[in-house]
Amino acid sequence: MAEITAALVKELREKTGAGMMDCKQALVENGGEMEAAQDWLRTKGLSAAAKKSGRVASEGLIGIAIEGNTGALVEVNSETDFVARNEAFQTFVNTTAELALKSGSGLDALKALAYPGTERTVEEELNHQIATIGENMTLRRVNTLTVENGAIGSYMHNALTPSLGKIGVLVGLESDADADALGALGKQIAMHVAAAKPLSVSRDNLDPAEVEKERNFLAEQARESGKPEEIIEKMLDGRMRKFYEEVCLLDQTFVVDGESKVETVVEAAAKDIGKPVSVTEFTLFVLGEGIEKKEEDFAAEVAAVAGN
Repeated sequence: MAEITAALVKELREKTGAGMMDCKQALVENGGEMEAAQDWLRTKGLSAAAKKSGRVASEGLIGIAIEGNTGALVEVNSETDFVARNEAFQTFVNTTAELALKSGSGLDALKALAYPGTERTVEEELNHQIATIGENMTLRRVNTLTVENGAIGSYMHNALTPSLGKIGVLVGLESDADADALGALGKQIAMHVAAAKPLSVSRDNLDPAEVEKERNFLAEQARESGKPEEIIEKMLDGRMRKFYEEVCLLDQTFVVDGESKVETVVEAAAKDIGKPVSVTEFTLFVLGEGIEKKEEDFAAEVAAVAGN
């Protein structure tokens, strides 16, 4: 067996574009033989995946899975919406969401889980899908939500199936009430979150530093009016109230009726159910959010091909 040196690993990496650790493992698995290691990487899909890793993947699907008092959201990205309609890709997203229920909110832990029906991990299966389908893909994020007692409400917007779509929401409802009784309320609040996109459940959940930053900004705006400080303080109270109504779920106007505060809706539902109900937390995934998408200039592309 040849010695697995750093130079040998570097050489394999340059030949295949695969990651350093993958190259080292390939050499170890194949006794330091370069050609065998290259074949091993191709078999695992790692070499092909590396060549595609530089492409922007901002399409894809959000996946939801719920079991008992736990729900999971995953985002898996692809380069094109066409791939999102591929049955194999959809199966991967669904399966990954179900596995996320076991791994919690850690992305690395999820990637390391065994992928059902194969001898690959989730990460290796993703690379296999990249090699098979021919597009760059990324398992971008995962989050799980659990309540001690109560239910998990969910909503999928632009859904291809009940568990796959473009905007996914989970809402935790803590209550001793029957889970079925909480179902309708959970879905409605999840729909509201998808539409209104709050930052936190309540004022108490907001980052104090962000609240102070907003207050200082509004104070400077108010001072530009030249009004006395005591008037400015009253103005600030009103402006901060409006800020909370924009970013805090319980302070927002319920999108379903356009009139009630979400907090009032929850209180009314608790009265109807006959048990206290509280919203503990929520998770919102919007597909491709924050990913810088490539701007296509087709005119320039055609001109380049034409030699202009």
